[in-house]
Amino acid sequence: MDKKQLTPDYIFESSWEVCNKVGGIYTVLSTRAKTLQEKFQDRIIFIGPDFWKDNECPYFREEPSLFAKWQWEAKEGDREHGVPGLAVRVGRWTIPGEPIAILVDFTPFFEKKNEIYTWLWEEYKVDSLHAYGDYDEASMFSYAAGLVVESLYKYLTSRSAKGRLQGKNSSPLTPHPSPLTPLKVVYHANEWMCGLGALYINSKVPAIGTIFTTHATSIGRSIAGNQKPLYDYLFAYNGDQMAEELNMQSKHSIEKQTAWHVDCFTTVSDITAHECVELLGKPVDVVLPNGFDNSFVPKASAFNKKRKAAREKMLKVANALLGEQLGDDTLIVSTSGRYEFRNKGIDVFVEAMNRLLRDRDLKKKVLAFIVVPGWVGEPRKDLQERLKQIDNGQWSSPLEVPQVTHWLHNMGHDNVLNMMKFYDMHNRHEDQVKVVFLPCYLDGNDGILNLTYYDVVLGNDLCIYPSYYEPWGYTPLEAVAFKVPCITTDLAGFGLWANKEFGHPGEISDGVKVIHRTDYNYSEVADYIKDTVAAFSAMSKTDVDMCRKRAEALSKKALWKEFIKYYYEAYDIALQRARERMFQH
Repeated sequence: MDKKQLTPDYIFESSWEVCNKVGGIYTVLSTRAKTLQEKFQDRIIFIGPDFWKDNECPYFREEPSLFAKWQWEAKEGDREHGVPGLAVRVGRWTIPGEPIAILVDFTPFFEKKNEIYTWLWEEYKVDSLHAYGDYDEASMFSYAAGLVVESLYKYLTSRSAKGRLQGKNSSPLTPHPSPLTPLKVVYHANEWMCGLGALYINSKVPAIGTIFTTHATSIGRSIAGNQKPLYDYLFAYNGDQMAEELNMQSKHSIEKQTAWHVDCFTTVSDITAHECVELLGKPVDVVLPNGFDNSFVPKASAFNKKRKAAREKMLKVANALLGEQLGDDTLIVSTSGRYEFRNKGIDVFVEAMNRLLRDRDLKKKVLAFIVVPGWVGEPRKDLQERLKQIDNGQWSSPLEVPQVTHWLHNMGHDNVLNMMKFYDMHNRHEDQVKVVFLPCYLDGNDGILNLTYYDVVLGNDLCIYPSYYEPWGYTPLEAVAFKVPCITTDLAGFGLWANKEFGHPGEISDGVKVIHRTDYNYSEVADYIKDTVAAFSAMSKTDVDMCRKRAEALSKKALWKEFIKYYYEAYDIALQRARERMFQH
């Protein structure tokens, strides 16, 4: 008979990106929070780093009344038993669902760094000797997060026990377990940055079920980023050996030991699960695909209005930069993501746009945006001046360097600009394809476009993400959620998932074109992109509308309500193993 699936009374989840918008994991956690908050109602508690001592965090609202007694106890610590005081702030993460978030100041633990690393080596054989860069900062945060979980767990356990003795629930945030059942608690750590805390909890609070998610193995990303073929040789790579070769020993070590020692080891896609087996030597217990919350996708008339406004603004900026009069019949395409030139396929995107310049099958002018945060200096003053002018018809000549909207600190060494220069891509008037580099985070205040990232996605006709290394791939999922057809590859977790949903390799008529990509077929991928864009430019409005509908339909299969069941499975695995451990003791 199957065991009944265990459900946690509390979930603690830590990440470097809780209330800290720096990458894709922020999207994973912030869009999933609403679904978990609806089920667990303030018993899902996120823990993030407190960088905001002197400034107000834009993603956090402090509420001192939440766990007020615990906050006081945590700050006091217990000197008699060597328990340090914790500098914490408790409040709400200002995202849909507004879950409880705890921000912890980890800087006081730097003075104990060597002691902590010694314990880590003696207990788990984690090599911190070769640490550099962000390893120390992430590890001290992770340790502090572990202390927060330990402290709050003890507080909640005592409150729960006290409430049961009194025959009442002593806190509105404390559930009602039966008198003989302890609180069921899981601690979910994201990425190697939170590994140390997971190992700390594993050692110090064995009653808590631990979950570790690697969103991309540190060594896999490094192999790919260092121009080495990852996939054909994956079976032959030794993770420890490659970590030494690429100077990644400490990050690889904490990631590997965490994967081996937690109760439930997870990753985000089948392709990364295979990577974990080969490079960490550990199969995952469950794959947790990244879902999406489409509640902020505008509805019906508002959608069309926002799309029209976004397109007008994107065309206006491009026309001012290029000295053109591109109209609404222009095909607007883009790529976006982190500035990983090879891993994210930015190189092959530029290659494809260059080849498209000479493609006779192209039926429309193409405006291609590369939306990737670079080492941005400032918005271009000359472009700002043009955008203030009322008569757009005066823009008969391009600005100097008509490929970029913001000046960069490293203009001479930027990969995108250098590749365009190498191919003599200067956005000439006669060119059918114009490529514009938008090298900044789109928060609505960049000084030129002044649109948010999702507004820019909404304005596209087609989005292109030809990734070489992409464990999941939020960018194509975001595109289809906004009814924008896209091109991705089967080296992205999302691309593989889409193929599985379609039952065949995705075509643009499905809403998602999934290109087969390998270590060595860069040139073929560029041609596939070129041909797909050309074919899309020749499609009728009816066919384009059908593409858009199918893209949206696929996105609905990737909503969190469809994927959250995999998290419940992970919680169950962690709780079952924690229970077995406690019975053995």
